[in-house]
Amino acid sequence: MENKKILIKNGWVLPLNSKDIFFEKGYISILGDQICEIGCGDPSITLEINANEVIDATNMVVMPGMVNAHTHLFQTFTRGFADDKPLMKWLSDYIWPIGSLMTAYEARLSGLLGIVENIRSGVTSIIDNQYIHSHPGIDDAYCNAALEMGVRYILARGWTDTGSLPPGFTESQKEIIDQVGDLVTRWNDHPSGRIRVNFGPQAINPCSKETFILTNQYAKRWGIGTHLHIAESKYQLEKNIKANGFREVEWLDHLNCLDEKTRLVHSIWLSDEEIELIVRKNAKVVHCPISNMYLADGVARIPEMMEKGIVIALGTDGPGSNNNQDMFEVLKATALLHKITTMNASVLQPIDVIWMACRGGAEAFGQPDLIGSLEVGKKADIILVDMDTSFAVPVYYPPSALVYNLNASAVDTVMVGGNFLMRDKTILGIDEKKLLEECRNAARNLISRAGVIL
Repeated sequence: MENKKILIKNGWVLPLNSKDIFFEKGYISILGDQICEIGCGDPSITLEINANEVIDATNMVVMPGMVNAHTHLFQTFTRGFADDKPLMKWLSDYIWPIGSLMTAYEARLSGLLGIVENIRSGVTSIIDNQYIHSHPGIDDAYCNAALEMGVRYILARGWTDTGSLPPGFTESQKEIIDQVGDLVTRWNDHPSGRIRVNFGPQAINPCSKETFILTNQYAKRWGIGTHLHIAESKYQLEKNIKANGFREVEWLDHLNCLDEKTRLVHSIWLSDEEIELIVRKNAKVVHCPISNMYLADGVARIPEMMEKGIVIALGTDGPGSNNNQDMFEVLKATALLHKITTMNASVLQPIDVIWMACRGGAEAFGQPDLIGSLEVGKKADIILVDMDTSFAVPVYYPPSALVYNLNASAVDTVMVGGNFLMRDKTILGIDEKKLLEECRNAARNLISRAGVIL
């Protein structure tokens, strides 16, 4: 594989090394797992002759793979099961009872299903906040699913320790440190180089002060990040103020648990002072607009954060509160939501939200030097998006068509590190139809055991 040369030519190339650069006709040469040349116009005869494979991307956009910076893959088995409920009822009456009975077998299937969905959506890197611990081997099941499918993957290994959540979610401090430590040892130096484990405290309220501080110390020691839901609902904010006397980001800072490797998911109910704290500590914000609307949580102040230079990444959130993982829907929802909340039609441009999904996502993933843009020396994580469709033609400005016209069905080809995960809209390496049938049966069985009624 290391000597294989692939040439992509004749496409609209969106390199994202700048918001202003776009090639109406360009090419990318790949050697092994890296981009070795990129340019405008036609490739040289030498590149064509030396290529083992040439891909004609006529009428396609060639762009970096997107990063889904926050999801819960286990929720592929709960999608559509608890629609139109507020956050806490959605969690306590549906998500927690179902999740608490999930086995490693069901976890693997839900992981494969969710990863296939992400690939079809043009996602090459996934951050999965995995907080189900009802059965031994669940964490490894998700990591192995990512390994099998070929994506880049961070397991934000969720934890709670206060006993406020049902069995299958709550652990002791020692169990948390031991489990995450074992996973870090097993996966962060894995030969594939694609799988990593981070800490994933579920939220402020169900996690004790002492364990927050200790896990942050271990995160620094192990060189890993922390990924958590923050300021998602007004209820959670008020609960934290009552319990601790601080707003949620203020509380993290008070505990010395806010830094450049902290990913703050949702970040809706923030004060001006908290936004300034995020700026000073260079923490990253993950915006999940569809989930926030679905659960009626509120709207994050994304345009203000952008103006202050805060890194914004995008996430679908779990399929239980979206109800899919279509990153193209997230692009459109992000652009439109903030136009209406600011009453400013120009507040976010198409290139801004694509930048969040790729460059912001690469920052949140902790690998901005490897992924997020098409540049010489970076990994060949590339997607081809088909513009030859009645939903897009005529295409005057491809970034606009990507954000406002298309959905996941337009993604034609996906590669990670030069390896094809999908070609001609066909998933490689797994029998997708067989997987869907197995998932249908397993999900029905799980819901039946949980005794939850739609």
